[in-house]
Formats: sequence, structure tokens, C-alpha cells
Amino acid sequence: MHNTIFFLIIIIPVAGFLVERYLEYLNGKMWSGTLPDKLKGICGEEEYRKSQLYDKDNKRLSFWSSLFNLAIILAMIIAGGFAYADSIARGFSTNLVIVALVFFGIIGFASDLINIPFSLYETFIIEKRYGFNTMTLRTFVTDHIKSWFIALLVGIPVLGLITWFYYKTGHNFWLYAWGLITVFSIFMNFFYSELIVPLFNKQTPLETGSLRDKIEEFATRTGFRLRNIYVIDGSKRSTKSNAYFSGFGPKKRIVLYDTLMKEMTEEEIVAVLAHEIGHYRKKHVLLSLLFSFILTGFMLFLFSVVVDHPELSQALGTEKSSFHLGLIVFGILYSPLSLIIGLVTNYVSRRNEFAADRFAKENYKPEMLAGALKKLSVKNLSNMLPHSVYVFFHYSHPPLLKRLEKLE
Repeated sequence: MHNTIFFLIIIIPVAGFLVERYLEYLNGKMWSGTLPDKLKGICGEEEYRKSQLYDKDNKRLSFWSSLFNLAIILAMIIAGGFAYADSIARGFSTNLVIVALVFFGIIGFASDLINIPFSLYETFIIEKRYGFNTMTLRTFVTDHIKSWFIALLVGIPVLGLITWFYYKTGHNFWLYAWGLITVFSIFMNFFYSELIVPLFNKQTPLETGSLRDKIEEFATRTGFRLRNIYVIDGSKRSTKSNAYFSGFGPKKRIVLYDTLMKEMTEEEIVAVLAHEIGHYRKKHVLLSLLFSFILTGFMLFLFSVVVDHPELSQALGTEKSSFHLGLIVFGILYSPLSLIIGLVTNYVSRRNEFAADRFAKENYKPEMLAGALKKLSVKNLSNMLPHSVYVFFHYSHPPLLKRLEKLE
């Protein structure tokens, strides 16, 4: 049986890599040498050419980073790398919870470390080449250190408790783990902007003035109680623009990137926020959170069914059955199902985006949202004519032209 599992954990990552390359090939075929008629009036020849080059550079980096990571995973499986990491972890303690934490610490740190060169190239070569990157090397390094700190501060207690639940309660551990993850997710949804974001960015309340007046007037008119409107210093890292909604109840807030403030008119900004408020009014945020809870419970239940099977650990080259090795194998075997769930999630997300656009259209000025979407797509060098199959697999938002059609 473990030979079958060994074969599967080899073939699944390879198949995933090949499928992704085919999807990128299809998407690449959509580019043309001249500006397509559909995009005339949205962007110019030079902007179209630049977005095409940007896409090609990113796809090239994606190919090499994916190939490198695939090679590492296959080497770890075939040469017994995971079993070796397990033996190192067992040398630290006989306590199985500590063993699991050390094991995942080794794997997580090594994984992040080997991908830093790709991240550096993306940030300081590609993003800089196309005028996006404003991040200094110091900020890049401190961001990574902070991310490691958060991973340790959050990951150790959460992962440690889940592992402890497993060794204490057996098959029922998934119920306790599900409860823990659910409580933690709710907490983070409430306090992420207050606890995590300030470690990386400065958020300041939107100053009193015509923009704030327009936002509050729209929010009041559409029955959306809002007092927390913040501007975040996104320009600290990139010239790309964005806006997002976070939190629930009294903790809900709207966050505007400072780059967005510089590039759009006040009416366009209100239109973007009308879209975000539409998500809240349509309960998309709450429904997505509930779906993620159900999905997490389903995944944990499936894991609890197979985790005790020694064949999982044997497939990685060790006779010692363990929670952490079982989780590695399960994560790979779960990938095809995760892909299917992702397709459904993306489909629902695209429908939700249309619904939020429709809310903005019905309650504000559709031409302002259309103008904002065009500016964002052109400024961020987005692919405005992606292949439909690529959209089906990867896009959580509808392509620009589809959104513009609905706003007419």
C-alpha cells in the first residue's frame, strides 16, 4: 500500500506542475503584436506592450521557481529528506508534540529560505523594471524577520495544540482542532488590522474633508455604519493601488492605499468603496468565512480518517508513524480535491464580484467604478484579455472587460 502512496505523492506534484504550465501556455496565446480592438480606449499601444512584457517576465520566473520547488519536493520524497528531518526533530526531544513543532520549523524555515532568491528577483528586478517596487532591501529583510516572528508566535501554540489534541484524543482530535482554528480565525478577522497590519504598515485615519464626507454620506445612505476609514502607506513597498474592507461589527474598517488616493478622483474612490460595501451588504464576507469553516472541518475530518495509517509515514521512508509525517503526505494527496474546491470557490467569488459591482451600479455611479477599474488594470499592468480556461482555474475576480459589460 505504501508503494501506491509513494507513487501518488510523486505523480500528483508533477501533474500539478504540468497542468499549470499548460494553462500558462494557453494564457500566453491570448497576447498579440498589436493592441486588440477590444482594448482601444482603455489602454494605449505602449501600455499594452508593457503589460505583455510584464506578464512574460512573471511567467518565466514562475516557471523556474515552480520547477525548482518541484525538484526539491521530489528529492525530499525520493531521497528520504522528510524522514531525515524527522530524525533530526526526534533528536531534540522524546515529546511528540515538540518533535512535530521542530519538524515543521525545519521544513517551514528551509522552504522560506530557498525561495528568498526568487522573491528578491521578483521584487528588485521585475517589479523595479516596470516601475512598481519602492521597497528597500532593509524593508525586505525586516518584513521577513517579522513574518518569521509572527509564524513562531502564532504557529507554535496553534500547531502545538492541534498536535497535542491528536495524541490525547485520537480520532476525535479533528473536532478540537476545528474548534481551535475556528476561534482563531474569528479572532484574526476582528483584530488583524489592529494587531498584524501595524507591524508592516502605518495606518492613519482619513482626514476630515470632502472625500471623507462623500464616503460617509454614501455609507449612511446605503445603511452601512462606518466610522473607521484609514489610509495605509502602500507606497512604502509598491506603486500598485488597492483598497479593502476588513473586520466585523464595531471593528469593521475600510482601508485605502495612499497610491489609490493619488491616482483616482474622489468619485472614483467612492465608487471603489461602494463595491466593497456591496460585499458587506450582500453578506459575502460572512458567507465566505462560514464556507471556510465548513471546508476546514471537512479537511480535518478526512485527515483524521487516514492519519493513523502507517503507510503514510512509510511512503516517506520511515517506519515510525507520526502526526507530522502523515500531515505532509495528506497535504499532497489532498491537492486534487483542493483544486476542485478552489475551482468552486473561484466561481462563487467571481459571481460575488459581479454582485458587488451591481450594488455599486445601483447605488452610485457605474461610470465612476468603470473608470476606476480601468485605471487599476492599466496602472497595475494587468492582463485584460486572459484565456477563459485560465480564468476558470485561477481568477477570483472576473476579467476587466466582463465587469465593464455588466456596468454598462
